[in-house]
Amino acid sequence: MFTVHPTARLRPSPFYEATLAEGLQTASVYNRMIMPASYGDREAEYWRLINGVSMWDVAVERQVQLTGPDAGRLAQILSPRDLSKCKVGQGKYVALCNHDGVLINDPILLKLDEDRYWFSIADSDIWFWARAIGAERGLRVKVEEPDVSPLAVQGPKAEDVVASIFGDWVRGVKYFWFRETEIEGIPVAVQRSGWSKQGGFEIYLKDRSKGTQLWNIVREAGQPWGIGPGAPTSAERTESGLVSCGGDTDDTTNPFEVRLGKYVDLDVPDDTIGIQALRRIAADGPRRHQLGLVLEGNRPDPLKFAWEDIRSGGRKVGDMTNCVWSPRMQANIGYALISSAITPGMPVEVMRAGGAVKARLVELPFL
Repeated sequence: MFTVHPTARLRPSPFYEATLAEGLQTASVYNRMIMPASYGDREAEYWRLINGVSMWDVAVERQVQLTGPDAGRLAQILSPRDLSKCKVGQGKYVALCNHDGVLINDPILLKLDEDRYWFSIADSDIWFWARAIGAERGLRVKVEEPDVSPLAVQGPKAEDVVASIFGDWVRGVKYFWFRETEIEGIPVAVQRSGWSKQGGFEIYLKDRSKGTQLWNIVREAGQPWGIGPGAPTSAERTESGLVSCGGDTDDTTNPFEVRLGKYVDLDVPDDTIGIQALRRIAADGPRRHQLGLVLEGNRPDPLKFAWEDIRSGGRKVGDMTNCVWSPRMQANIGYALISSAITPGMPVEVMRAGGAVKARLVELPFL
């Protein structure tokens, strides 16, 4: 039985009771909320995502809502990506940076109206950041956290499940685009997105009192396709080359170092936070880059609580930022945030708790 010490500092998800009923076993804390991690059989949950369809409580992906006449201007000031052509109903992946060009969050921006935007954030206090920037610039914008909680449906059969709930129109939704709608009177937004490469949707619940009801609707609709509970899967996201902001990044990492440079538009307005620093970094070239690591050994040996040193020629050249057993590759794999002078194919060693382990550097994604 999974138990949590109750405290007002830790907010439950609207789907919390439903996840307990499903047999939630392990969880972590993300954006001061309980984030489900496993229901007791990680291998089955992994293969369900790879071959079928899985449903995830990802309400921890909180929304930072900007409303008002200057909402679009603040969204652009915060985003080193050109939003000038972003349409209502469109989402964009954004690499939010501080004034030094350091990556602080990598949300999905959703444009709901000309004067209303959501940043669907990773794990950091962007609500405070956005409100402070808006106030400093004297903008006519309200920054708040709305009652919005995503439920993800992921896997190769996810589209069939979501189409059975909302209709075949979802099959025509482009990646990161969304539509506001409802199901059985429950207001939602349905977006093609999710933290996996297996395909799927995120259903943004807009009434937290309906969390269990929405969970059960999706659960029942997915039965013909073998749906079951799961959570963002470390193995799949690593195999697929997805970045975990705050896990694979530190307080000096810029977007170019972790393969997010394509989401930086250097010609955005000069008042965009961090753009001056990002232009300098782009001109000089980043000092580190992100590569994949395939470690020797045939037993699972995941990364614990801290990055591990990577050495070459007797000196430290970088860090292994995550490591997980890959069921499809039958190997421990991870990411290297490593000197740009080190290239794929060069031999390295990872300094692990049990001693040095040889590893092979490869391009990402693995699969």
